[in-house]
Amino acid sequence: MLVGSATADDAGVFRLTRERALVQTVDFFTPIVDDPFCYGKIAAANALSDVYAMGGRPLTALNIVGVPDEIVPSEIIAQILRGGAMKAREANCALLGGHTIRNPEPIYGMAVTGLVSPKRMLTNAAARPGDLLVLTKPLGTGIATTGIKRGIASVALEKKSVALMCRLNAVGAELAERNSVRAAVDVTGFGLLGHLAAMCRASGVGAEIFSAAVPAICGEIFTLIERGCVPGGTRQNLETANDFVEWENVAESLQILLADAQTSGGLLLCVNEKHWSAVRAILKKHRTLCAAVIGKIPRAATPKIIVSK
Repeated sequence: MLVGSATADDAGVFRLTRERALVQTVDFFTPIVDDPFCYGKIAAANALSDVYAMGGRPLTALNIVGVPDEIVPSEIIAQILRGGAMKAREANCALLGGHTIRNPEPIYGMAVTGLVSPKRMLTNAAARPGDLLVLTKPLGTGIATTGIKRGIASVALEKKSVALMCRLNAVGAELAERNSVRAAVDVTGFGLLGHLAAMCRASGVGAEIFSAAVPAICGEIFTLIERGCVPGGTRQNLETANDFVEWENVAESLQILLADAQTSGGLLLCVNEKHWSAVRAILKKHRTLCAAVIGKIPRAATPKIIVSK
């Protein structure tokens, strides 16, 4: 076992040979959008992301489905599975089957197995002082999907958020294979700050975030925050973050954004500054939604995360 649960990383890694290791993960959740086909795509992209965050390439996947069969018709289930299958094909990942149970509310996701080189894999335990922190997708999906559920988000925001969550983080595999990135995590349910904190603990470093440099999906995210459209998970993340974050005159709306619980979020990369131009070129080639330098690992590392204006 090369990576287990001790460092709270994105997936487990088990070495097969000197050149190959298995990456294994599982993820599923209840619907976050009304369209079952989009729900399937988002859930699959979210599960596949864990393999990419470790620098691996997905190999096989198994569907995990729970349905209240007396409420959800088989046609809806088929649309969910069709969405997941589309993302698996896009990832060149063989969908081998899966398992379905009766459940009071729908759940869908995947157990995914990938391959990675033990010499090239990415973990959350290798961040070093001087590294740049780079984000590949803007934040705000938790706030956006809450707004969609409440019927107060615009159609434009809904389209942007769904498209963002459906995007694969396949760039992680190429970055690892080119040995361009030091460490990586994908930003999901614990928010940017929660996943960064796990990286700092695993690596024995601190971090500094430049809040003004952190991209949001669009300005409407802050309008929704002002209207109190903040999911419970995001509020809980922020409460937890206050134990390890030092805020330096940062507006409450930005604090909420940094703690927002993401679904199928982007990758947070630790990049040696001398490799940044090469990494930026790879991100551009993959058309990542952003390539934002949002902070750094201080050379005089402290256990805390400092968030500055």
